[in-house]
Amino acid sequence: MAGHSHWAGIRHKKGVNDARRGKIFSKHARLITTAARVGGPDPDQNLRLKYAIDKAKADNMPKDNIERAIKKGSGEAGGEHFETVLYEGYLAGGVAVLIDSLTDNRARTAPDLRRILEHHGGNLAVTGSVSWMFEQKSVFRFKAKDYSEESLLEIAADIGADDVRAALEDWEMIGDSRRFAEVRDALLKRKAAFHAAEIVYFPRNVLDVKDLEVARSILATLDDLENNDDVQNTFANFEFSEEMLKSLG
Repeated sequence: MAGHSHWAGIRHKKGVNDARRGKIFSKHARLITTAARVGGPDPDQNLRLKYAIDKAKADNMPKDNIERAIKKGSGEAGGEHFETVLYEGYLAGGVAVLIDSLTDNRARTAPDLRRILEHHGGNLAVTGSVSWMFEQKSVFRFKAKDYSEESLLEIAADIGADDVRAALEDWEMIGDSRRFAEVRDALLKRKAAFHAAEIVYFPRNVLDVKDLEVARSILATLDDLENNDDVQNTFANFEFSEEMLKSLG
């Protein structure tokens, strides 16, 4: 199970308590506000905003919260100015990680991320040292109980997606990141019930983590990173065997 798929599945299985849900909503609001400020408040004319709204809705963010974030971004309400920064680093065991952040203060974010990584045996790296190990892909997640692999492969072939892969209790339909909107619209037209859609960084190659303590450290690091308000998403190039997944519980 590759890094992105495994970590996405772990997060889903853990569920979301009220405190964590509030933090997730705050991150979505920041993303929506920034998208509206950059490209305008109309999601039909602003793909970045539409994507941000879709992600928020997938996490059941209330409509009022979404509308408030759009207004803040369009200048109807005050607010901070955020910028997107992609940080690069290493986790325990030499696992590469990309940290997608949205920050209003780089001087705060970089030291915070460095402390988290170093606390768990990793380190923050210079720009370009890790990003070449990844490529951007569109990912649409389907409940495995609702679809067979064959049915999704047939849909993928019809709409021009590249592949379908198992991801714990889900199937992931993967495609070119540049065709995200086109594939999403085709799936919606077919009433295909995906429960998450995003553009992610997929590792070109993965490291098979065999040490249990290293695996625990990796997951603890990712958890701490995603609890940071400035972090939007994380992507890493590790792989866990089925035996390792059982050991991790």
